Amino acid sequence: MDKITQAIRTQINQTGEKEHSNPLFMTSSFCYDNAEEMRAVFADEKEGNIYSRFINPNTQELQEKMAILEGTESAYAVASGMAAMFATFMALLKQGDTLVSCNAIFGSTHTVLTKYLPKYGINQHYVPVDATEAEWEAAIDENTKMLFLETPTNPALDILDLEMVGRIAKKYHLLFVVDNCFATPLIQQPQKFGADLIIHSGTKWLDGQGRVLGGIICGKKELIHEIYLFSRSSGPALSPFNAWILSKSLETLDVRMERHASNALYLAEKLAHHEKIEWLKYPQLLSHPQYAIAKKQMKNGGGLFAFNLKGGLEAGRQFLNNLKMLSLTANLGDTRSIASHPASTTHAKLTDEERMKVNITPGLIRISVGLEHRDDILADILQALENV
Repeated sequence: MDKITQAIRTQINQTGEKEHSNPLFMTSSFCYDNAEEMRAVFADEKEGNIYSRFINPNTQELQEKMAILEGTESAYAVASGMAAMFATFMALLKQGDTLVSCNAIFGSTHTVLTKYLPKYGINQHYVPVDATEAEWEAAIDENTKMLFLETPTNPALDILDLEMVGRIAKKYHLLFVVDNCFATPLIQQPQKFGADLIIHSGTKWLDGQGRVLGGIICGKKELIHEIYLFSRSSGPALSPFNAWILSKSLETLDVRMERHASNALYLAEKLAHHEKIEWLKYPQLLSHPQYAIAKKQMKNGGGLFAFNLKGGLEAGRQFLNNLKMLSLTANLGDTRSIASHPASTTHAKLTDEERMKVNITPGLIRISVGLEHRDDILADILQALENV
């Protein structure tokens, strides 16, 4: 049976009401028929629900669906993408360990790696987004325990070679962790290239309508168990309501991502040679610097593209102000198209030198392509470009 069919048909057991759409279990705790059953569940001798801080039927269903889609042994869901990120690092790294990461990562992930993990004696070492196999290997020392990357990167849409980094991780017996948020499991499955853990912000494409927060870690059963134990005690719990929303959203993920990707490719091709645009990046355009890698590891180019405006920082601000339909918001992966200018917003606190190191140019615009008619999205972008 195809994984998409499996994910759609995977459900928790029906209640006595014989419902077709799964109910919402809005409860903090669960009851037992007798003291012996309660003892056995708490002792892990018998499966059962205990407390929604770490186990709930709605989160369990979401976890099962995500493990199917990513092709992994297990999964664990938490309150947000960043909760998933932090839980992974804290559960699997200890004082004295070093993490080697691509330098082009989400801003909050960068903050965790550089500001907070060092407080616990966990250090990081960055390699460039275009680092060679030799450069990755040169960054590894006797304290290195984990390799981490995201691909495509946020917001410049660079593509990292999962097969290459997975090979290095296997050679040096290191954990290989991938942020797969931009691609989703329907476009890219890092476990096929050796990833031990795959992290998602469910807030983005997985929800797909900008409604709820959520985070999910997929991967090997023993590693997910360690993350579960950390989360059980530290409490980054996903609410049953958000889990219920995300689980239902996964049932339409395939058709949504096909539309997002086809819209994005159409727009990228139409805008690539616009006179106001210096360059445009989309993974499935031949002009993308890592086009060959993207074709190898991605089913399609996904729902995002980025371009650099001639005119730099001020041109970027003008472009946003000229938009009439596209939303200006911090999110992405919505049914509605979204435009952002990282240099003046999400990455404004970085120095010019730091931004350039991760390919965030002054005029960079990131477009999260929605499900609107593609010509309506194009028309709004074109009219915004006219007065830049």
